[in-house]
Amino acid sequence: MNAGMDLADPCSCRPISNPPVTSKLLERLVARQLLARLNTSGLLPRLQSAYRANHSTKTAVLKVLSGILLAIDTGNAALLLLDLSAAFDTADHGILLQRLKHSYRLGGVVL
Repeated sequence: MNAGMDLADPCSCRPISNPPVTSKLLERLVARQLLARLNTSGLLPRLQSAYRANHSTKTAVLKVLSGILLAIDTGNAALLLLDLSAAFDTADHGILLQRLKHSYRLGGVVL
């Protein structure tokens, strides 16, 4: 903020980043095309919930809960371990690019 700006004026408080509509549309288009390719190529794990239509954290939790209840019903032991230590880590771009190149066979301008 500049020294002369009025803190009570909402116009003085702007977001740090407000990407233009075109970049948001481009991001959505690229995401849609990439997901279509991954789905048609069978490169997404069957039980992955993130970034998939009709899948959410709710479906992931229901799958885990269903497995636990099934184990209990059949007399098997059920053990649940949660590791949230890396939940908010950021991705290393070098590793991400290598993974996209080798695991998902993407290349060229896409990378």
